[in-house]
Amino acid sequence: MPRCGNACMQFTEQFDLVVVGAGHAGCEAAVAAARMGLKTGLYTLNVDLIAQMSCNPAVGGIAKGHLVREVDALGGIMGEITDAVGIQFRLLNTSRGPAVWSPRAQCDKQAYRFEMREVLEAQPNLKIKQAEVAELILEDRGQHSAFSIQPGNAGEELAGERSQLSTLSDQPENGPHFTEDLERGTENSRRRRVLGIRLRDGRTVGAGAVVITTGTFLNGLIHCGEQQYPAGRSGEPAAVLLGESLKKLGLRGCRLKTGTPPRLDGRTIDWSRFLEQPGDADPTPFSFRTKRVAHHDSQVPCYIAWTTAETHRIIRENVHRSPMYSGQIQSIGPRYCPSIEDKIVKFPDKAMHQLFLEPEGLNTHEIYVNGMSTSLPVEVQWAILKSIPGLENAEMLRPGYAIEYDSIDPTELERTLETKKIANLFLAGQINGTSGYEEAACQGLMAGINAALKVKDEAPLILNRTEAYTAILIDDLISKGTNEPYRMFTSRAEFRLHLRIDNADRRLTPHGRRVGLISDEAWGEFQAKQRRFEDLKQWLEKTKLTSSMLDQIAASSHCGETAAPSVPTECSSAAAGMTPAPMGLTLAQLLKRPEIEVGHFVQILRESKPEFFERERVSAGSQEYTASLSASERNELKSVETEIKYEGYLLQQQRAIDRLKKSEQRTIPDWFNYSSVSGLSREMQEKLAKIQPRTLAQASRIPGVTPAAVSLVNVYIEIQARRREQAAAV
Repeated sequence: MPRCGNACMQFTEQFDLVVVGAGHAGCEAAVAAARMGLKTGLYTLNVDLIAQMSCNPAVGGIAKGHLVREVDALGGIMGEITDAVGIQFRLLNTSRGPAVWSPRAQCDKQAYRFEMREVLEAQPNLKIKQAEVAELILEDRGQHSAFSIQPGNAGEELAGERSQLSTLSDQPENGPHFTEDLERGTENSRRRRVLGIRLRDGRTVGAGAVVITTGTFLNGLIHCGEQQYPAGRSGEPAAVLLGESLKKLGLRGCRLKTGTPPRLDGRTIDWSRFLEQPGDADPTPFSFRTKRVAHHDSQVPCYIAWTTAETHRIIRENVHRSPMYSGQIQSIGPRYCPSIEDKIVKFPDKAMHQLFLEPEGLNTHEIYVNGMSTSLPVEVQWAILKSIPGLENAEMLRPGYAIEYDSIDPTELERTLETKKIANLFLAGQINGTSGYEEAACQGLMAGINAALKVKDEAPLILNRTEAYTAILIDDLISKGTNEPYRMFTSRAEFRLHLRIDNADRRLTPHGRRVGLISDEAWGEFQAKQRRFEDLKQWLEKTKLTSSMLDQIAASSHCGETAAPSVPTECSSAAAGMTPAPMGLTLAQLLKRPEIEVGHFVQILRESKPEFFERERVSAGSQEYTASLSASERNELKSVETEIKYEGYLLQQQRAIDRLKKSEQRTIPDWFNYSSVSGLSREMQEKLAKIQPRTLAQASRIPGVTPAAVSLVNVYIEIQARRREQAAAV
C-alpha cells in the first residue's frame, strides 16, 4: 500500500490535537494546546471526575510548589485553580534560605474538580469527550496500523476497517522495524507516525498529534490485603484496552506501584487530642496573577497525630498480610512516600511516626490521614486507627489501598516528551514514571506546548536544567530513567538558588509569551513587575545610608514591620544589635548583613519610593507584622532582598551555569555511531545507544557513563564528521 496521510482514512471526528486522560497532566496539556489556537479534544472515562485528586487533596510542598509556580509562569492553570479552592495555605521551609521555600495548599477536593471543569468548558477551541480510548491509529511506513487486543470481544467492535489495517502483532517482535529503530540515522525519516485514536465503540478520531496522560489507569490493579481487583483508582475501571495496545508499540515499559491512606469521618474524631496546625495569616498565592486567595479569611486547620507502640505492634504482627510483603505486589513503590508498614519495617528504631489529619473540603466531614498509606487488610487498618489516641472511635469512610499500573520507560522520550519511535505521540504524567499532581501538571503543560508547536510546524520549547525544575525533571527522566515513582526535590537542582519560587516568572514567562499562553494583560503586569524590581534594586544600590535612615531602621525593627514571607520574625531590634554601620554605606550593602531584612527599609521606601506601594491593596492578616504590606508587595520586596543578599553566590553559580550551557550546546548528531568509537566499552556503547543523548551534557548525566567516555564521544564526533565529508566528496 502506498504511503499516505490522514486523507487515506475517513475519521468520525477530526482534531488538531487529542489528549487522552483528564487528570492533572491532561488538563494542562489540553488547555495549553487550545490557547495556542489548536482545535483540541480531551477524552476521559468520566467527565464528572476531571482533575480528580485521587490521593491527598493538596497542591505543592517541598519542590512541588516550585513546579506549580513554574507551570503558572509558563501560562498553566494549576496555580490559579489552587488559589481559588485552597482552604489552607502554608509557606514551608521559611526558617531556611529562600531557595527552598515552597508553598503548599490544602484544597477542597470537590471544588477543585468543579473549578477545573469550569475552566476547561469555558476554553475556546477545547471539546471534552467522555469515551474510552482503545488504541492508537498509526501510519507505519506505507500502511496504516491500528492495534487491538481482544479480537474476540473489543476487536469485533473495532473491526470496521480491520481489513485495511495490519496489527503490530503480525510483525516479528525483533524484525526489521525493531532493528531500524536502533539506527538513529534512519529513525527520524522512517519512524511511524500517529494519526489518531480509536474508541471502544468503534469511532475513529483523527489528530495531528496525540498526548497520552493516563495516570494509574493503564492495567491498574488495586490491592487491599489479600483482595485484588482491576481498577484505575477506587471505584473506576482500569484502561485495559489502551494499556495492552500501548504494550505492542515497541516501547519499553515497567510496572510501578503507589498507594493511598484511609479516610475518616471527622465527626467521630476527638480533635482535642491533636496538635492544631493553622495556615498562614496572610497566604502567599501560587499564581503570579492572583492578588488574594479566595479563602484568605476562612482557612481551616490541619492536625498532627502520632503512632504509638501499640500501632507498631499491630503492624508488625500483620505485616505478612500486606501485599507488599506477601509477594502479591512485585512492582516498586515511591521511595519518599512509603506505606505505614514500610516505615515500621525499615525504621524499627523509631518509637513513633508523625501523621497529619487533613480535611478534604469545606462541605464534607471526610478526613485524609496523611502518612498512613497502606494496603493492609481492612480489619487491620481499623485496629491501627483505634491504637492512635483521639481516633479510638473514628469511623473509616474509605480504606487505604495500593495500586499497580503500567508505565513507559521515560528514556523512550525526546526532551519534548515525544516518543522517539512514534512521531507526534507525546506522553506526560505518571505514565512516564513520576508521582504527584505537580510532576504530572508540569509534564502535561510541556507535552501540550510541544505537541501544539509540532502540529504548527514551529520550533519546540526545550528548557534546560539551569532555568527550571520542570527541565530537571524531564532531563532526569529521559537521561536516567526510573525504576520507582519519581518525586521532585530541591536537592535534584544543581543551581537551586537560581530556581526560586519568587523568580519563576522572570525565568519562564517570556517563554510562555512566545508560545502564546500569556495574555496581553498578564504580559503587561509581568513587565510592570520587572520594572519595579529593577528600579527598586538600583535605588537600593545607589542610595546611601544616613543617620535619619538608621533611626527609621531601628524604629521599624522595634515595631515589627518586616517582609518575612509568612512566619513572624523575632521582634527584637536588629538595628540595635548590628555592627555599627558607617554613614555612606549603600542600603544594598547594609542589606547584605544577615541581621538586616528588607522589611526594615519599609518606612524609608514609603517616603522615598511611594509609587511602589500605589497599587491595588488587599486587606492584610491579623498579625501586626503583616498589617501594612500586601502579599504581593511583601513577596516583591523579598525577591529584591534575595538578589542583593545572595549576589556573590548567584554570580558564582552563574559562572557554573555558563559552563554547563557550553556543554549543552555541543550536540551529538543523529548519524553518530557509538559502535565505531575505538576505546568505548560495550557497556558504554549500550547505555549511549539506549538513551540516545542529544548533547554531551546529557550523555554525562546517564548513570554509568564516565567522563572518559564522554571525552571519547566528543573526539569522535569530529572524526566521524570528517569521514562523512570525505565519503560525500567521493
